[in-house]
Amino acid sequence: MDLKPRPNQEKYLAILRKKTPYERLQQAFMLTERSRELFKAGLRHRHPDLYEQELHDLYLEQLKKCHNRNY
Repeated sequence: MDLKPRPNQEKYLAILRKKTPYERLQQAFMLTERSRELFKAGLRHRHPDLYEQELHDLYLEQLKKCHNRNY
């Protein structure tokens, strides 16, 4: 049961259906990269005292925890 109104959902789905598989794949890559940038910015916000290399190591460690090991 969806309680939140989504007036533009049909438009969004129609736009996605018109895209080629290549365009959809490119959008998926772009969204993945953007989410990783936001994740790293959140880590930087939570750990402002870490050096860049330490932050990158923490980032990689956290990404490993998110990896789906089912396949």
